[in-house]
Amino acid sequence: MESQTSNGGRTFSRRWVLGAGATTLLTTGLSACGSSGGSGSGGGTLTAFVYGDDAVKVQTKSVDRFNASAAAERTKGRIKLEKVPGADYPAKLRTAMGSPNAPDVFFNWGGGSIKAYEEAGQLVDLTDTVASDPVLKDGFLPSVLAAGGLNGRTYGIPMRGMQPVILFYNKAVFAEHELRPPTTWDQLLDLNSRLKKAGITPFALGGADIWPELMWLEYLVDRIGGPEVFERIKNGDAAGWGDPAVLKAAETVKQLIDDGAFGKGFSSVAYTNGGAPAVFAKGKAAMHLMGSWEYSTQLGKFPDFARKNLGWFAFPRVEGGAGDIRNVVGNPTNYWSLNARTSNRDAAIAFLRDCASEAYAKDLVAGGDIPATSNAQKLLAASPNPEFATFQYQMVRQAPAFTLSWDQAVDPNVSTPMLTEINKLFVGKSSPAQFVSALKGLK
Repeated sequence: MESQTSNGGRTFSRRWVLGAGATTLLTTGLSACGSSGGSGSGGGTLTAFVYGDDAVKVQTKSVDRFNASAAAERTKGRIKLEKVPGADYPAKLRTAMGSPNAPDVFFNWGGGSIKAYEEAGQLVDLTDTVASDPVLKDGFLPSVLAAGGLNGRTYGIPMRGMQPVILFYNKAVFAEHELRPPTTWDQLLDLNSRLKKAGITPFALGGADIWPELMWLEYLVDRIGGPEVFERIKNGDAAGWGDPAVLKAAETVKQLIDDGAFGKGFSSVAYTNGGAPAVFAKGKAAMHLMGSWEYSTQLGKFPDFARKNLGWFAFPRVEGGAGDIRNVVGNPTNYWSLNARTSNRDAAIAFLRDCASEAYAKDLVAGGDIPATSNAQKLLAASPNPEFATFQYQMVRQAPAFTLSWDQAVDPNVSTPMLTEINKLFVGKSSPAQFVSALKGLK
């Protein structure tokens, strides 16, 4: 659970920075206690808990901007930012939310990471607030705003960059063998066959970490059954694992493995130690399904490859499937949520509005992130890689749905056993039918 590389002093590849909270947040210690006072519009200083990594510079500037604004004066509120070290964040938030000193505003991962707080009545339901406020309603990409909620309700405002999962490919390998990025599953299978004949593993896969395996199932379930299949599971219906799309996705994964799409040793290759990126960059594998941080990982480890031969494309359409090829899976972003017991809800909501500002988006772009704001397109020319940044932004902007990574979206008690079952499927210790049966039993 570590980031992969850094460039210019900024940590990239926060796959497991983003995921940490979802797997460790427990319901213990939660109560209806909140920050001091009720939920009105009293004055005073509000506390905002934030994940204390390098990217926190954006939130620091946002707080300074708000505290000097007319909105702060009007609402008689100020924000105090409390930067919590990354490894300590989930536990400290959980403890604080069960005490009289809970934060008014707090950083989270959406989905499963806030489910216990929502069930305890500790979150402000922002659905109506967003719908009636043009700045919040029109300020963010709809798929990202929706991805952080629960049961169709909005509990968070996007406040960091987007990290969609993308199929990357080695341009040099494709050119040498006269290949083109596939847009359908049949084309992908044809590529597999041609690459294997050439002695090249079709896909790099860091199976030792398990979570890279999860990405294949996320996309296949979406492409086969549509985003509604996992949405049902995310909202707590374990019977949703019995949807035919889950079984078909598991069978498709088994076919890929049996067909040698990932090579023979993928279960002993890790992403976190640079193994899978190296296999890909050195031409031993032609493609790599990975989060958008793969670009930064390659830039840090294999800069020549990243600049000259790293290409990218969307996950293909599965013939006959219900899912739209424009749908995306991955890490939509991080979110600010509000404690239902905040002493100054008006000030807290006014602070959230800064996340939709052009100044906020510019700060994200300068740090190498892709904002989830609707105004970001024109700002991407200032990104470290404008072409890749624009591809990501357009990909998410056009997506009818952006499914949050399963291990972050499900209940924290389900996340670890779910990953265990995924690994058993990939290494051949369970059949697709056994995989589905095991998942249906997770509560």
